[in-house]
Formats: sequence, C-alpha cells, structure tokens
Amino acid sequence: MQHTILNFINQHFFIGIDVHLKQWKVTIRNTGIELKTFSMNPSPQELFHYLQKHYPGGTYHLVYEAGFCGFWIQRTFTELGIHCIIVHPADTPTTAKEKVHKTDPVDSRKLARELENGSLKAIYVPQVASEQLRSLMRLRFRLVQQQTRTKNRIKGFLRVNGIAIPAVHLTNPRWSGAFLLWLKGVHPSSVAGGFTLDNLILQLEQTRLNLSGVLRQLRREATSKNLASTVEAIDSAPGIAFITTMTLITEIIDIRRFSRFEHLCSFVGLVPSVYSSGETSYTRGMSFRHNQYLRPLLIEAAWTAVRKDPALTLRFNELCRTMSKQMAIIRIAKKLLRRIFHLWKQQDRYVYALVA
Repeated sequence: MQHTILNFINQHFFIGIDVHLKQWKVTIRNTGIELKTFSMNPSPQELFHYLQKHYPGGTYHLVYEAGFCGFWIQRTFTELGIHCIIVHPADTPTTAKEKVHKTDPVDSRKLARELENGSLKAIYVPQVASEQLRSLMRLRFRLVQQQTRTKNRIKGFLRVNGIAIPAVHLTNPRWSGAFLLWLKGVHPSSVAGGFTLDNLILQLEQTRLNLSGVLRQLRREATSKNLASTVEAIDSAPGIAFITTMTLITEIIDIRRFSRFEHLCSFVGLVPSVYSSGETSYTRGMSFRHNQYLRPLLIEAAWTAVRKDPALTLRFNELCRTMSKQMAIIRIAKKLLRRIFHLWKQQDRYVYALVA
C-alpha cells in the first residue's frame, strides 16, 4: 500500500496570531479559505513545528499586532526562516460586526484575512540594541515622572500639616541640597507623620540617585561610534539639548525609514486631524495619534528656538499676525523638525539665520 507524502511546495499560508500572555489564538488561511482556528501555547517554535507537520513545504506568512509582547516573537520567527510582520492595532481594517463582536478568534481571523488580502502595513522593527537603548531613555522619562509625583506628595504633606516652606527655598524651582537638609529637619507632631515624611524624602533621594545613574549611562552611549556623529549633528540645532537629542535618536532610531518628511511628521504627530465629507471639510487640531515622548519635547524646543534663531523668530512673528502663539509654535516645531531631518540625513551642522 502506497502512502502519499504531503507536499505544499509553492503554496502560501497566511497565519494571523492574536497574542496573549498565556495562550495564542491562531488562524490559518490558504487560497481564500480558512483552514483552522485554534488555541495554542505562546511559543513560536511550537507553531513552527505545527506548520511543518501539517503543511510541509509551504510558504508561511505570519502577522500579529503590536502590544505588550514587543518584537521578540517576530525575531524568533525570522530566525526560523518564516516571514512575520507586526502591525499597529489601529491600522488593521475592521468591519462594524467585528467591532461589536470582538473576541480572540475573531481577531486572529481578521488578521489572517487581511494579511492574505495584502491590506496590512508592517511597522518598523528595530535592532535589539536600539530597542534596549530606547528602553533606557524611557526609563529616564518614568523616573522624572516619579520624582515629580514624590515632590508633589511632599509639598501636599507639608500643606496639610500647616508647615510653611521658607521663602528662600520658594524662589528656586529645583530642590537644592539646602532645601533637602531643611526638609530632614522638619519634625511633624506625631511619630507616624515623621515616618511618612522621612519615607517620602528617602523615595526622592533614591529616585534622584537612579536618575543620575541613567543620565551617566546615556552620555556614555552617546559617545559610541554609532551615535556620536548623529548626536553632534542634532545637538547643533537651537533648542535641542542632550535629552531631546537622545529622545529623537532612541524613538526614531533610523531616519532612513522615512522616505518623506511628511511620514516623519505623521510619526511625531505634528499633523492636523482632518474631517472631510462632500462639501464639508474642517480641521480638528493636531492628530491624536502621536509619539508621546517626541511631540511635547519638540514643541518645548520650538519655544527656545524662536529666541535663538533669527530666521525662526521672523517666521514666528509672521505667523502670529494670523493665528495665536500656540498655533504658530506648532508650525515652528514642524519647521525645526524639518531641519533636524536634514541634519540627521546629511550628518551636517545647523546653520543659523537661514530663511528657507
């Protein structure tokens, strides 16, 4: 009795994965037909062996949505020789029925279907070293937030207990060593109150220590062979200090992935949200889709840039004749970003008073 050996050579299989911590929902499609939807352990190797066993010789295309799991799944599949992309959840075409009836199997079916239709656009996957440097930069952002929260808790504790801060310390927004010494000398009326204040001061000191360590490491990374020239080029722009420079580098990573400046603007979020239907068309302000780390920093940098670069000062004054300062500074931030785009690509230094 002869046994037929399965061979799916030159056949393409489209696999949508709805990833979760404890299990995946997987849908497999081929030639417009859904073959199977099933649950499995969250293991790229296990799925790879399943495909080889049931559809040997086939060409596999996988997709999953960006989320908590990051890029390690995509990297593992790539090492196994399987084409895998990651998509932004908001960019996956979804029917009204799928929005109302949303389940894990529905999500995996939707991903597999749209992958086969060719309607999905992959997001950028950075190298491991670049991703980890970005994690270091974002750690600094979270530590600054934590420091601000702790300071607010200390000031709130002092107000609630009627403890006035000396005028000599009120004029300095930064908490100096002298102010911390004064704080340590404050003695609330109860043991519990003293313990609370001491604990808050300890949290603040530990956060400041962690921040200084992160900053030292970032400065070491900035002097590396891969980054030094880019850091120098971007840092030459007005209003762009070291933290903004490193945030730009760690969030964008590779400027060449943006073929046009408009794509970079969209990534940062310096584009309007537009509604247009028939004869009705209006702008609803800046797009809600933006990079939460870059857009605020660039707008803040623009306020400094208009004071340092005469060309930007001139343009800002022209814009203020027809719009508010808040709207004008957004356009200055976009112009500043365009110049950074050029500096990064050309590895050039900023030219002041250039009207362009």
